[in-house]
Amino acid sequence: MSSNSIQIVPQLHRDFQELVEFVTNAESQSRTAYEVELTLFRRLLALGAQLLRLFFVQRAATRPSEPVYASDGTRLKYQGMHPTTYFSVFGKVRFRRHYFYTTGHEGICPLDAELSLPPRRYSDLLREWAEYCITDESYDESNKVLKRILGIFISKQALETGIQEDATDVEAFYEQKAVPPPELEGSILVVQADGKGVPMIRTEPANQPARRGKGQKRTKKKEAVVTAIYTIAPYHRSPQQVANALLRDLTGNEEAEQTTSPPPQRPKPVGKEVRATLYGKDIAFERLVERVIQREGGHIQHRVALTDGAEPLQNRVGDKLPQFTLTLDVIHASEYLWDAANALMGETHPERTPG
Repeated sequence: MSSNSIQIVPQLHRDFQELVEFVTNAESQSRTAYEVELTLFRRLLALGAQLLRLFFVQRAATRPSEPVYASDGTRLKYQGMHPTTYFSVFGKVRFRRHYFYTTGHEGICPLDAELSLPPRRYSDLLREWAEYCITDESYDESNKVLKRILGIFISKQALETGIQEDATDVEAFYEQKAVPPPELEGSILVVQADGKGVPMIRTEPANQPARRGKGQKRTKKKEAVVTAIYTIAPYHRSPQQVANALLRDLTGNEEAEQTTSPPPQRPKPVGKEVRATLYGKDIAFERLVERVIQREGGHIQHRVALTDGAEPLQNRVGDKLPQFTLTLDVIHASEYLWDAANALMGETHPERTPG
């Protein structure tokens, strides 16, 4: 155990004992569950940071016994311990590791490669959680969530840079995605395509007028084309069963189920892949066609393409996937029917749905 470890371990024991005393002393009996839970969480984060630092210190305690070489074969000289900061979900953790350097070459800390430390020191777990937030919220909102829960702040630039860096792995990720074996696939190959407007937020220029003119908008939208592909087993139902299912899904009316016998259990999609792009319909369909080719085989008996009523999407299905039966997604159509029924009769009219 290194000298640093000898200092860290006793402190960890003291911190843990303080946590035990916190929840067992007389003063804690007057606290609410919220107060105790929040305090424990914050102090456990601090404890996690110390434990993570102990891990790094332990791993960095032993100097590499093998020589360290640059990429061109030059042997690097040992320069001592070099400090670094690792930004984790517990906060910033600082430690030192062995450093090798020779003039004219980039310095190397072998431990960085051994632990797969990220170049910019933001931990992979922290980036994963941050980018998970960003898929649903803006950079600012994601930062608020991280700060509220973990008590840490990441700059917007760091978040944007992380997204840009990880986006380069998207193509490789999809290329390595395994296709389910034929014996697990369904006999119907299904593709879907839909468009969704995405607000494109830009930084306001310094000379931005105090009030926008007529017709000017704060943001512009760009279409994201979302595609999906999967296989599924046939699901035989009568027209009445289909209608009943729609009424139940859209109105919560369980009486529709009582008019006919219940249908068999609905099969689940197999190997469903969903992908979106801001680079247009042509790129989206090029990628979709590639995945279709990989999913084809003797086990596929039927091919179906689902879209809404957008002609550009339907035309591309006809051009790129002519072997697929183009089908108007009934859910898209039913939404317009409900809007029309509500407009004509109101949402509470008894004749709004079939009796």
